[in-house]
Amino acid sequence: MAEAAFAKSFLSTLDSRPVKLSADHVEDPKSFPARPPYILPRMPTPMSKPPGKTLLPGQERSVTVVLKSLRNPPLDVKLGSQPLSTSVLDIRARVSELSRIPLDKLKVLHNKRPLADSKILKDIVGETAENKVEFSVMVIGGAAAITPEQPASTPAVASGRDALTTDVFWDDLNGFLLQRLKDEETARQLGTLFKSSWESSRAAP
Repeated sequence: MAEAAFAKSFLSTLDSRPVKLSADHVEDPKSFPARPPYILPRMPTPMSKPPGKTLLPGQERSVTVVLKSLRNPPLDVKLGSQPLSTSVLDIRARVSELSRIPLDKLKVLHNKRPLADSKILKDIVGETAENKVEFSVMVIGGAAAITPEQPASTPAVASGRDALTTDVFWDDLNGFLLQRLKDEETARQLGTLFKSSWESSRAAP
């Protein structure tokens, strides 16, 4: 009976108190138990930064392509700012255009291994931070002696001044500048400057 009386007395005491805290309830912060700050444990290995420069959204990474051949004919071609989607076939075609060597007589090698035409630069350089890649060019025998065929419709040049009006002259000049400068972009800009200066001098009264 004593236990039942105690339980009734305890329940009646609880009923006299509010179920929820009042809006003006304030508790002294000093009464809070002290708790140490929670710090995350150190990682076993630090996180590495992504390789290469941070690109803007929509911007594609590009690399400079250098092609060299130590055999006859000696070639040293530099193709700047090539996107990673550029294929080996595109590179061979560009070298063939600049060196005037037939496309089927050129082979591109990387680390002394020939590359298939379907390969792209991304497959070769991967995710490294390198912005330059070097290839070797192998020219199949006899290709060095092959010269480009002249179009049958090319008119005969009567004098040196008349040669400046033909596209063949300016193509030859661009090829000469490329061999000397070893830089495709600089050779193209200089050839354009020469041609525009000549045309403006002719148009002047």
